[in-house]
Amino acid sequence: MSPPSARTRVKRLAELARYDAATLHAIVDASYLCHIAFHDGSSSHCIPTACWRDGERLYVHGSNGGRLVKLLGSGRQVSVAITLMDGLVLAKSAFNHSMNYRSAVIYGSFEAVAGEAEKRRLMDVFMHKIAPGREHDARPGNDKEFAATTLLALPLNEAAAKVRTGGPQDDAEDLDLPVWAGVLPLLLQPQAPVAAPHSTVPAPAYVTGWHGRSPLPR
Repeated sequence: MSPPSARTRVKRLAELARYDAATLHAIVDASYLCHIAFHDGSSSHCIPTACWRDGERLYVHGSNGGRLVKLLGSGRQVSVAITLMDGLVLAKSAFNHSMNYRSAVIYGSFEAVAGEAEKRRLMDVFMHKIAPGREHDARPGNDKEFAATTLLALPLNEAAAKVRTGGPQDDAEDLDLPVWAGVLPLLLQPQAPVAAPHSTVPAPAYVTGWHGRSPLPR
């Protein structure tokens, strides 16, 4: 990541800002979704879509004919937001309540990924993120499917992360109030897999082990 720019420098609660690549990468890698905000010339939009990281780029994909792909492929400037909730912070006073979270905002413009081999490699990376090992089991995209799909890459060099951890910060005059204070943690927890009715083969290890996994990366 580059040093903070005019649009990535965090001004409110600047002490929570993180500008290092390791923090940014961890947030992107722990998320399955991002929100892409842009202006199409007449209106503003914020679209949720699946995302993944490979190296120093964030990737999304979509149909060649879709509005989002067309706009992003034109080089339009966008901002991409990712937020992971870690807990609700309950203070003794209403206005000191907060949340524990990890968030990132990335600025720039997407570029279409060129080259059939690279597109196929990156889709394998995406499958691996969904479930490690899935890239070896699922049928790879065929020529028709890849011809109808665009992969888009956004450099991660203009971005900022913001992280809040810990308990409530109560005012000194509120410390003796008879009110419970603390954190209500939140986790994205894997649940038991549900097989499709037409799925008759034994579940692979990454499926049978899904429910026993620890909460998804923090």
